[in-house]
Amino acid sequence: MSKDLIYSIAKENHSESALKQILTSHPEIKFVSAVGVDLSGNNTDEKIPIKVFLNDIDAFLKGAVQTDGSSIVLPGIATLDNAKVDMLPDTDVNWYVDYNKDNIDEETGKPVGTLRIPCFLYHNNETVDSRYILKHSIEYLKSNLFDLFQKHPESLSSFGIKYEDIDDVVGTCATELEFWVNTPNNKTEVEALSTSQVLKEQYWARTKGAVKTSLEQSLTTMDIYGLEPEMGHKEVGGIQAKVDKDGNYQIMEQLEIDWKYSTAVQAVDNEAFVKNIIEETFKENGLNVTFLAKPVDGIAGSGEHTHIGIALKLKNGKRINLFSSTKNHFLSTFGYASIMGILKNYEVINPFVSSTTDSLRRLKPGFEAPVCIVTSIGRSVEVPSRNRSVLIGVVRELQSPLATRFELRAPNPGTNTYIAVGALYMAMLDGIKYALENEKTEDDLLAELSKKQGDTADYLEKDRAYRSEIDVFEEYTDEQREDLYGKAPATVYENLSA
Repeated sequence: MSKDLIYSIAKENHSESALKQILTSHPEIKFVSAVGVDLSGNNTDEKIPIKVFLNDIDAFLKGAVQTDGSSIVLPGIATLDNAKVDMLPDTDVNWYVDYNKDNIDEETGKPVGTLRIPCFLYHNNETVDSRYILKHSIEYLKSNLFDLFQKHPESLSSFGIKYEDIDDVVGTCATELEFWVNTPNNKTEVEALSTSQVLKEQYWARTKGAVKTSLEQSLTTMDIYGLEPEMGHKEVGGIQAKVDKDGNYQIMEQLEIDWKYSTAVQAVDNEAFVKNIIEETFKENGLNVTFLAKPVDGIAGSGEHTHIGIALKLKNGKRINLFSSTKNHFLSTFGYASIMGILKNYEVINPFVSSTTDSLRRLKPGFEAPVCIVTSIGRSVEVPSRNRSVLIGVVRELQSPLATRFELRAPNPGTNTYIAVGALYMAMLDGIKYALENEKTEDDLLAELSKKQGDTADYLEKDRAYRSEIDVFEEYTDEQREDLYGKAPATVYENLSA
């Protein structure tokens, strides 16, 4: 990539005048793409010549772009006899420029760029898209939390602040993206893959050849776009590369790439763009990428662990993690209440997290994928620990209170993260309302979260347990685990019925 190219346009530069100045200064940007996200998580990609955009930029920024609702997934909304969908640009997130290395602009000698503008979809003047569901969930969370703070000022006392000190409530999010890589037309060797997985031959092994090059180039490109990659590595799935009779390498490997957290909507936008970067980069090196949850039956599927948190932005510029405890506790009142809200309501959330048969096939014992509704918060307050066998865990760093967050381990690369994260915030709000309106202390909530099966509780269900600090795969039989923590749905029908 050239240093002369522009890779993103920050929200501070989304005015008509700033956009005209930037785009006229970069004639290699030939197109604008209005990116809406339907209810299945599919991105629209409408190529609009940059000249058309600049000639009527004011109208475009006010929602002049339209798409055919019959060609996107808006069931029961955009019908064949009423299919017009309007697209309104989201000016509160970064806009990225996607460059086509295979198409060099003759005038500038640079790759042709397309400015991708995230949009909201409107049908009959009502928002109907996945991005707005998440945006509205965050807005609803904010308004309700401000109301709760005002009614229950004592809930803020442990942080040493008052209601008047708060400027904003910020939902934060990050995802860990796993995916499979293979050479085209490579026949799947299930037995070899299974053996390699059991022996953990590939986990954290060195990447080599085209995979190594593709991984390094992907991380470098992400850094150029300001996405701040944190790690790329081999995952548990895969076999050692082989050379066929024609001297060509045969590759079948599983990888993971992580990058820095952001605000909720921006984080999921970033996830979608990172998938594009990975697909195109590996393709340039002769490799295929799949983001299927379970591409090979009997072999580890691909997850997308989703990290979620809530922070308070104060008027003095400081930030407070609403989950971090200021006492000798694993979490604050808000933290305990939030994770309890997710656990209590997970049957409602689950269809948005695991919405396909492919995703449910991934959630099997023995593949480090969660199969029941249970959490781990750590064996002691002083020593944070991670239990990889649970549905949702608490991630804490004693030296960094701002890093305290929840890790949901059930999502996969096919999850519509916009809707799933929106549902998580609504469930957390439900738990917070319970805790504050009933004046629950940290001790009360920790006791309820740690309840035994059969113990009566005010919020959580009597017939279930919700916390385990041991391996729920190894320490229980299937029957014992299902009795304690519930049975995982095997089909989409069972998931929706729950």
